Amino acid sequence: MGRRKERTETPEPLVDLDMTELQHRLLERICMRHYKPGDQLKEAVLAREFGVSRTPVREALNRISHLGLISSRNGVGTVVISLSLAQIEQVYELRLELACLIGTLSPIVPDAGHLEKLMALLARAKAMQAGFDADDYIRINHELNMLIATMIGNQSLRATWLHTYYQAASTWHGVADALGADVVTALIEELTDLIAAVRQGDAKAVGYTQRIHIGYGFAKVRRQFA
Repeated sequence: MGRRKERTETPEPLVDLDMTELQHRLLERICMRHYKPGDQLKEAVLAREFGVSRTPVREALNRISHLGLISSRNGVGTVVISLSLAQIEQVYELRLELACLIGTLSPIVPDAGHLEKLMALLARAKAMQAGFDADDYIRINHELNMLIATMIGNQSLRATWLHTYYQAASTWHGVADALGADVVTALIEELTDLIAAVRQGDAKAVGYTQRIHIGYGFAKVRRQFA
């Protein structure tokens, strides 16, 4: 198993973010366990850190709340929570079905731009074989799922795909910590299969490839919960 690199925290630069980007930043931190279950998310602290007013922070937290990853509690505020195994199972069951629809509901034919980005992700995944880091693993998966979303022409399907992605990804850091280099091997295989599908310009193959690897990932998550 690869040895995990030590991660040092550095303050994030204060920049003007729109509410959607702020939402993605917060979700990424939850998935990377920078915010762990039980941690409080204080509007004033987040607003100061990101260089925005409390209004977009409040709106971003409201949008995240429907994913079941945070909860507002009287007298406590907004707290990070984790999904139960039963909830995770339902998320994965839905993602398995959604993947099959990628190539059938208003599909966007994958092109050279998609291929280039997949090749870059594959190179980064292979580099992790020399030194595994769970945060890097989450980042690559994050970028991969955002890329898959650009191949989904149906807006409702795309929104649901991203919705369930974040719910599923909230479990991956623990799995990656436990399995280490094994998840890197699986990621390399997934990217390799996707590259083959994209080279053929086959959106249906992209969807079915995702379904297969989502199933593999689900098995790992269930073993980790057990």
